[in-house]
Amino acid sequence: MSDRLFALRLFVRVARTRSFSAAGRELGLSQPSASRLVANLEREIGASLLTRTTRAVTLTEAGTEYLAGVESILAALDEADHVARGTGELRGVLRVAASLPFAVREIVPRLAMFLAAHPALRVEFVLSDQRQDLVADAIDVAIRIGHLPDSAAVARRIGLSHRLLAASPTYLRKAGTPKAPDDLLAHALIVGPASLGPEAWALRKDGKAKSVRVMGRVTVTAMEAAIAAAVAGLGIVSTGHLSCRAELASGALVRVLPDWEMGRAEVNAILPAGRAAKRAAHAFVEFLVAELRSISAWGGPGAALAATSARAEASRRRAKKA
Repeated sequence: MSDRLFALRLFVRVARTRSFSAAGRELGLSQPSASRLVANLEREIGASLLTRTTRAVTLTEAGTEYLAGVESILAALDEADHVARGTGELRGVLRVAASLPFAVREIVPRLAMFLAAHPALRVEFVLSDQRQDLVADAIDVAIRIGHLPDSAAVARRIGLSHRLLAASPTYLRKAGTPKAPDDLLAHALIVGPASLGPEAWALRKDGKAKSVRVMGRVTVTAMEAAIAAAVAGLGIVSTGHLSCRAELASGALVRVLPDWEMGRAEVNAILPAGRAAKRAAHAFVEFLVAELRSISAWGGPGAALAATSARAEASRRRAKKA
């Protein structure tokens, strides 16, 4: 690898890890050597790319623009190498953006199989309940749940997330089980990030719509915290079933008002516009589609969610007898 190309790859890793030490370790350099090579690159370009302090390394405005251009060039080189090899082997770094709950619950447990098939590939996760800028953050694949704004980005639907209400058996024993939507007004409600915007929960049954004004007893900005609050018996939570599949199956949570629907949201894999998607990105999306198709709970709130509710109800009865 030429010195200039190596310096460019080093700069990208410093920019993404925000650390000369971390980037140096990845590429087999000491922290002083990594810092010196990037400084040489800046002198060659004639612009300051990074701001260095004792606490952090951040991109300058020029560095942000330079990073976008360099990453596109390096991605194109990686793809050209891949085609020239003709072996089907995937290499380099794949940056995947997703919400923390979805990544932890549905992607990471399946990742070993994907990595075993592509041993020369590295995966970086950018995890947040907020949506990332695919271009600015150099995201190769983003998993997004819910409405997609009009965009030139390429979307591939990989599943559906059905909203529901859930609470712990402990909470329901103490506070009672709601029989109708209006009963929710007398209960402690947990407001998570998916329900911070609307001030009401909308429910439907047999063509009848009902709206319940939400006043959160507990409000959190991370879905995992909302689920944890519900498991701890702090109230009733509104969430997508993918965020609490394990808790429903184990009986830690049970569905509330299971005959009422709260809508559903598509789960899509997004490939950024403006540059050719990496082969690794396409391979990862195909892997997710194949893996997640096998999960019966993706089929909707019918049989699968009824089954988890039945198991949870059995667990609740056992706990009551004890």
